[in-house]
Amino acid sequence: MSEALSSAPPAAPARAPGRSAPRWLWLVPVFAVLSLLFVLPWWTLVVSGADWPAPVVVAGTVAFAAALVALPVTMVLGHGPRRVDAAARIGDTLIGVVWVLFTWSILSLALRFGLFLAGVDNPDRSRITAVGTAAVVLVLLLWGYREAMRVPRIRRVDVTLPRLGRGLDGTTVAVLADTHYGPIDRARWSAGVTEAVNALGPDIVVHAGDIADGTVARRLAQAAPLGEIRATLARVYVTGNHEYSDEAQGWLDHMAHLGWDALHNRHVVVERGGDRLVLAGVDDATARSSGLAGHGANVAAAVAGADPDLPVLLVAHQPKQIPAAVEAGVDLQVSGHTHGGQIWPFNLLVRLDQPSVRGLSRHSERTQLYTSGGAGFWGPPLRIFAPSEITLLTLRAA
Repeated sequence: MSEALSSAPPAAPARAPGRSAPRWLWLVPVFAVLSLLFVLPWWTLVVSGADWPAPVVVAGTVAFAAALVALPVTMVLGHGPRRVDAAARIGDTLIGVVWVLFTWSILSLALRFGLFLAGVDNPDRSRITAVGTAAVVLVLLLWGYREAMRVPRIRRVDVTLPRLGRGLDGTTVAVLADTHYGPIDRARWSAGVTEAVNALGPDIVVHAGDIADGTVARRLAQAAPLGEIRATLARVYVTGNHEYSDEAQGWLDHMAHLGWDALHNRHVVVERGGDRLVLAGVDDATARSSGLAGHGANVAAAVAGADPDLPVLLVAHQPKQIPAAVEAGVDLQVSGHTHGGQIWPFNLLVRLDQPSVRGLSRHSERTQLYTSGGAGFWGPPLRIFAPSEITLLTLRAA
């Protein structure tokens, strides 16, 4: 031990009090993660004992290296201060492709081991694994892109609310969440979503946030069809976390301009058959930390002045906002945010942060939570084992 200490280089001088670490240090873990994401698929497909011809190895290595360099560059250009949509489309696609490749490269180890047990030697074992992995990934990418770009399927769910009056029994609530109008122009998709919602003839329409990635001016055409959505009782909207990356107040104002009730920590009351329902909404959980004056989730403010005997449907973007809803005695919280995981198995990681990834769940004797899988997508134009949805909730009296 003493010999090792005596031969060690002199210790670096102590950092002056209050001096921060170099700003570039945050890049180290980022590139470490990126390298891991790329190295395993490269090893699986190119150099894992498959003994491919030299030109194949060189071409594969160059392709992976170019993608590794291009990903951070295009993500910074696309999602940084410049917001170049073309760069965002490339970067988002790259990160989706490499995530799927990484996932199925890990799973391919089971195939490799099975072939080993079956007595299949290299290079055949590695070539079968590489070709099989590439084929599965290609099919999943094509299918996932189609699923992401299609108009969502309708998901119908009955929700019993014991405090709901008989006059409101059968009230329908169409839930939209996470439309994420963004770098890919989806104005036609947005029009298709509007047609699908209107075909349901809902009493209430809810947009549970993450309306767009970008300002109102940049995403105006994609959001325009929201103005054509119809509901017999109310259309309500709350902010999601992505609004706070751009202009949350701008989107609240724009949705109000389109005729929606922008529920910025407030409520409206709807009535049918002599019975009433409180529709309340709160800002996203990230609103307070955004620094935007007057923004921050506040359930107490949202229901202030409402008759405490009336049932409350609360719209809050993130499922993890449910504790405040439970404390306030809310009957049903409607949320989005999770995208159902969007690209399997990311749903397992989402579950570490959120109490629910998709569907109806109960969180107290009174309070239930419905988590929408979302209508759109963020980042990679892919949905793999996490279908999009437009939800039609039918409220039932006990």
